[in-house]
Amino acid sequence: MTDEEKREPLWKLMGLLFKSHPWHGVAIGESAPEIVTAYIEIVPTDTVKYEIDKMTGHLKIDRPQRFSNITPCLYGFIPQTFCDEKVGEFCAEKTGREGIIGDQDPIDICVLSEKAISHGDILLQAIPIGGLRMIDKKEADDKIIAVLDGDATYGHWRDIDECPASVIDRLKHYFLTYKNPPDSIEKVCEITHVYGVEEARECIRRSHEDYMIRFGDIEGRLTAALRR
Repeated sequence: MTDEEKREPLWKLMGLLFKSHPWHGVAIGESAPEIVTAYIEIVPTDTVKYEIDKMTGHLKIDRPQRFSNITPCLYGFIPQTFCDEKVGEFCAEKTGREGIIGDQDPIDICVLSEKAISHGDILLQAIPIGGLRMIDKKEADDKIIAVLDGDATYGHWRDIDECPASVIDRLKHYFLTYKNPPDSIEKVCEITHVYGVEEARECIRRSHEDYMIRFGDIEGRLTAALRR
């Protein structure tokens, strides 16, 4: 074994043998927040809501879609993010409301692409262009809007202003209705703002800071533990 191989971090060597946890074991991306890694859980053809199992990292069935709502785009989360105090503070600052907290989940991301991708449980590179400021029972539940890096139709967009209003309306309608039964008049959640790229990047930065506060440097901790 060469000296360079001996210096290789142990967590990287473990990655050759074991599948990485999509939330903790996959990096947010070297160019984040301008370009981020996204883990996709659901695609527009899914009639079942899939969700990451936080303990095992496997994709699980959360629930069958009870109604006709289907996600209008690729949908998942950004690894190594966590919506907690800093994300909640940012939402409270922008809305002028008190008592907003993060929803204790990785930050969600909607990725626009012209390609028909047949299934989730995949990683891709996405370029954030904006987001939806969504509040669910006083919890900040932001939806970052991004485009697939290199996509022929959407890949050149760099801010939400380039996205047609009809696309934004479709996303808003989905998130405002997918939990509601047909005869419901009660709003489960609300979208207070549609924001641009700079706020999206700040939200991603804060969610990564929240992650580091909550989980710390997992890679460094693993390397130290394996060397004991």
